Amino acid sequence: MPIASVNPATGETMREFEALGPETIEEKLELSMKAFRAYRKVPFEERAAKMRRAGGILRQKKRTFAELMTREMGKTIASAEAEVEKCAWVCEFYAEKAQAFLAEEEIATDAGRSFVRYEPLGPVLAVMPWNFPFWQVFRFAAPALMAGNVGLLKHASNVPQCALAIEEIFREAGFPAGVFQTLLVEAGRVEGILRDPRVVAATLTGSEPAGRRVAAVAGEEIKKTVLELGGSDPFVVLPSADLERALDSAVKARIINNGQSCIAAKRFIVHEAIASAFEKRMTERFEALRVGDPLDERNDMGPLARPEFVEELHSQVERTVTAGARLLTGGRRIDGPGYFYEPTVLGDVRPGMAAHDEETFGPVAAIIRVSDLEQAIEIANGTGFGLGASVWTNDESEQARLIGEIEAGAVFVNGMVKSDPRLPFGGIKRSGYGRELGSFGIREFVNVKTVWVA
Repeated sequence: MPIASVNPATGETMREFEALGPETIEEKLELSMKAFRAYRKVPFEERAAKMRRAGGILRQKKRTFAELMTREMGKTIASAEAEVEKCAWVCEFYAEKAQAFLAEEEIATDAGRSFVRYEPLGPVLAVMPWNFPFWQVFRFAAPALMAGNVGLLKHASNVPQCALAIEEIFREAGFPAGVFQTLLVEAGRVEGILRDPRVVAATLTGSEPAGRRVAAVAGEEIKKTVLELGGSDPFVVLPSADLERALDSAVKARIINNGQSCIAAKRFIVHEAIASAFEKRMTERFEALRVGDPLDERNDMGPLARPEFVEELHSQVERTVTAGARLLTGGRRIDGPGYFYEPTVLGDVRPGMAAHDEETFGPVAAIIRVSDLEQAIEIANGTGFGLGASVWTNDESEQARLIGEIEAGAVFVNGMVKSDPRLPFGGIKRSGYGRELGSFGIREFVNVKTVWVA
């Protein structure tokens, strides 16, 4: 079955690719192992020079790559250009910092000398999602390749052109053949690739079911994994907050990437003293959003990536309203070509409703009223996910409690949750395990080798 590249703004099939067969997969796996044996010996300075060139290529061809992302998965052109810039940043960050992050560490013991070394593991399989088709890959690849590993990319099936473009970037930057390869394969091939003894580890960003499958196979094979899965991020607003700043951030945090982000704010937990004002102004801001062609820079939001995502989101909205929530605005599919959905605000959302309990992957904001800080923390933690949380208060004692008691991989105070090459990124509970980015991310796929010398 061919792998299709479909424009979600029009429904048009742009290109089709034949999935790789067993013989080609075998050739690529063998090449990855051969490449690793040589590449692991390449000095940091040489790896860094190539990684900087990759960052330079991204900046030189920013508009080309941005338009490719926009046409293939529907993000607005402005957000696509920002994504390319962020990829260049992560390349340059690890080109500069990798050697220091992986430097030998002396440890005082009873030995004449004892220290820890960080050594690469080998070919790492990256199973990546469509929603940030460049960023998700580069935030894995930059640290992995700077550590001396090699990468095998199984990208989402709806962004094959992005996947091939990324491989070409690393090739053009001068990385040896086999150091980074794109595998255009169907999902059913992933298990066999992961079980291959030449593949030493895997990282997956995606859905919870996909994470479970990869983790189960890797567990049987005793291979290291890092998982970044779904999120139902709380956005807590308390009376001492700057309400206008919070609202500006709330809108951006919900519609980022057309609402299709694991760390997008999804549950807006608002103190009852300010809830009515928050609802009114949030609704006004959502109604002012322009939805349409993502290549038109005047538009704030484009389509969802696939037609089934529209159907699932609409089902969640309908089930939530049927359960007693108020539909404040939106709540409908947008007629015409493409996979568009109205920006939607739901009020009086409670635990037990779909928009509270499930991850809504689209432009739907669920507003939940609470009576005090204790209830806000209880609701924030009342989810199986634990990726990020944004909390808005100028009361230092409230900030301290929210930082200490919210169950998430990251808490942002008076700011929107975002990833940053300098900071570790990842979740707890059903949002996954392990960390990407920062010094923690580059050490996920290395052998932490203890050396003891008499």
